[in-house]
Amino acid sequence: MAKKKSVLVQRVNELEDAVTRLFTGEPPAPKTKKRRKAKKAKKGGVKKAAKKAVKAVKKSVKKAVRKVKRKAKR
Repeated sequence: MAKKKSVLVQRVNELEDAVTRLFTGEPPAPKTKKRRKAKKAKKGGVKKAAKKAVKAVKKSVKKAVRKVKRKAKR
């Protein structure tokens, strides 16, 4: 497997090529298309939803407990 060149090294190579083309009289090389970064699939979507649901349930339980305590005081 070929090692991937860093962006900086690629750019240096392109510039060197352009300079040599200037002096040799060759036409400029066709521009390379920029590569899009692949979008990563979100992993934590389900976990986040589950956490939110748990948080909501805990909150409602707390409220219910407070109500019961208040009634018990009376």
